[in-house]
Amino acid sequence: MDYNNMTFGVEPFLVDDEGIINHLRETYEFHRERTPHWRTIKSDPSFDGSLREVLESIFNTLEVNPSLLREEWPSFLPHGYRGRIRFYQSSGTTGRRKFAHWDESYVHVLVNFLREALDRTYSLGKLYEEEPPRALIHGPYGWYQEEMSHLIWSYGGMLYFVGAETEGLKQLLEREPERAYRLLEPLINYTKRVIMVDDINTVRTSPQMLDLFLRIRDDMRAIFLSGTALGHETVKRVKNEFENAKVIPLYGNFLFGDAVGIAGEDGIVYYPNAPFTLIVPLIKEDDVYRIAKYGERGKTGVIVARPELFVVMVEDEEVTRRKPRPPFRWDGFENPSRGT
Repeated sequence: MDYNNMTFGVEPFLVDDEGIINHLRETYEFHRERTPHWRTIKSDPSFDGSLREVLESIFNTLEVNPSLLREEWPSFLPHGYRGRIRFYQSSGTTGRRKFAHWDESYVHVLVNFLREALDRTYSLGKLYEEEPPRALIHGPYGWYQEEMSHLIWSYGGMLYFVGAETEGLKQLLEREPERAYRLLEPLINYTKRVIMVDDINTVRTSPQMLDLFLRIRDDMRAIFLSGTALGHETVKRVKNEFENAKVIPLYGNFLFGDAVGIAGEDGIVYYPNAPFTLIVPLIKEDDVYRIAKYGERGKTGVIVARPELFVVMVEDEEVTRRKPRPPFRWDGFENPSRGT
């Protein structure tokens, strides 16, 4: 199993329920035979029935304890896998870091999805035809830097990447904000230097850092926002402050990269890159998971199904289930909020 023969990596919006089920079955069977962790499990999920039934079977059979990605992450790499593998770590903003690996090919599959989704939803391709992006990106090193670099390059642009140490940052911002901002001082100073000299028109940052860019608000064409403090009211405020810019919410995770968000009146709905990533809210009843109904809220269930990595997790976070909307043919999830 590899990326060379996967249609969905080239045409991400062709996938339907049957295609998702087939992809999950093939990926699971591949890892069941080759991956140390999955070779030890005692029972297999059912891949018969509707997509909802298949997903419920997977979560009720294969849920991975997050501690395994902190202590035994190499056990999720298939034996003899031939690819360009790089191990990444979680940002650590909310807890002890976990590890997972990506094949280099997945970066290109992910960027292809993001490019198609952003062009269809926000018309970024048209926006950048006359003026390619000159971007400044804030964030952690690792997958985030790789993904955003390739995305900006795909539009013929160039970028500054201003990295920052993020471990424990969320708790620090809440408990000792002055200390947190002292740690971010190099990022702030570097950003100020760049926007004084270069003509930046594209930014990815957190809402707390946007004041740095107010002096060039008229030049901004696209603002990518992410972070635990992001909500639809924040998106609305930023649109008013940066009237010439498209404001694009993204939801990032070290296991799968970014999902594309669409802000509405009541929240932000995110769509991941199915079938490689599936995210659904789960409700546990009598010790059995069921997928939430549309509009219902539940724990965040995540399935990552790729040639190099298969993981089934239930995150300490809640989301609301939302229906597909063009161009996405699969469910979205709304307003993620982490446990305290």
